[in-house]
Amino acid sequence: MSALPAPLSGITVLDLTRVLAGPLCGAILGDLGAEVIKVEHPARGDDTRHWGLRIGKTETTYYNSINRNKKSLALDLSQEAGQAVAAAIAATSDVLIENFKAGGADKLGLGYEKLSDLNEGLIYLSISGYDAMGEEASRLGYDLVIQGEAGLMAMNGEMDQPPLKFGTAIVDMFTGMHAAQAIMAALIERSRTGKGRHIQLALFDCGLMLTAYAGLEALLTREEPLRYGNGHSSIVPYGVFDTQDGPIVLTVGNEAQYSRFCESVIGRPDLATDPRFTSNRLRSENRAELLPLLQDELSTQRRADLLVRLAANGIPCGEVLKLGEALTSDRATSSGVITLHSHPDAGDVHVLASPYRFDGERCPVRLRPPILGEHSEEILRDRLARTPQEIEKLINEAVVRSATP
Repeated sequence: MSALPAPLSGITVLDLTRVLAGPLCGAILGDLGAEVIKVEHPARGDDTRHWGLRIGKTETTYYNSINRNKKSLALDLSQEAGQAVAAAIAATSDVLIENFKAGGADKLGLGYEKLSDLNEGLIYLSISGYDAMGEEASRLGYDLVIQGEAGLMAMNGEMDQPPLKFGTAIVDMFTGMHAAQAIMAALIERSRTGKGRHIQLALFDCGLMLTAYAGLEALLTREEPLRYGNGHSSIVPYGVFDTQDGPIVLTVGNEAQYSRFCESVIGRPDLATDPRFTSNRLRSENRAELLPLLQDELSTQRRADLLVRLAANGIPCGEVLKLGEALTSDRATSSGVITLHSHPDAGDVHVLASPYRFDGERCPVRLRPPILGEHSEEILRDRLARTPQEIEKLINEAVVRSATP
């Protein structure tokens, strides 16, 4: 058995972010082995500690989804003593991530210019709603607003229905992923130069990136792309179909697959030779005629039997599961993505593990999502060499909150 993967072992990340994009970035770096120190308000903590279903006394489902593999330092950054603690940690950290309002970090004495003078190798990442160099730099960014403004809602949903948001905060999540990628690139560069970088990311920019090929098609044609719900703009049949006992996902990607589908799966070779449907282009143009015919055939058959025949004929397919079914499926359980961890207040709690594997080993959940202030004393003692008396003073002055599990 190889050692547990920790490619970023020895890297320290000071995470001053809250809500989702920045915390997800921190979780990714923590998954990869970095020590992530999450700074939170000592009274209320991260906003997401109050969103979703309650877990224990200070966590929620929302918070736990993106705060694994971190240590919680409950620190009041509005006090000079709290700012001094954060600056001292930054002086010996490799990475700092922040998503304060425009100018907020500078007001706290934690801006890039000041901290890079203390630590020239510091990689400092700032997340904002809009271009930090543009006219809207001071405007707050929210995932749902960005989904609307970036055209994502206009791409999503059914043709005869209003624009629709994605089921999760997809702009926040992709921004967090882009942030982690940029940080790792800067770490590689620093290994050559010894110097850090100031990386800036805007939610709106990341939202536009998500439009991908649909965005380029809109620019090319100067027309709004049609919305096809679970279907595809240029591949037919592709989407969700009802069977006798439940929905399936079906994706027929080429002419050979379509012929096998018609002949060997649904027993309708006539649909393969019908001149309206002999090519994918024709099937796309005549989808209104073809799709009801296919749905009629599929709705008379049992899902399990169909899936066996589809797989035997090399046609991509799968069940459409409810969320709970997917998370408790044999596939999810055997993969190791769903993990259980002991919690002092809530018993065993589920934590999603990282999707990464290195040399066959999944990056582990080393630390369950922390109680608010769970590691405050540890960080002050072990990282900053503060004495018990100094730590007690910070706690008594409400600069720091300590919570012992």
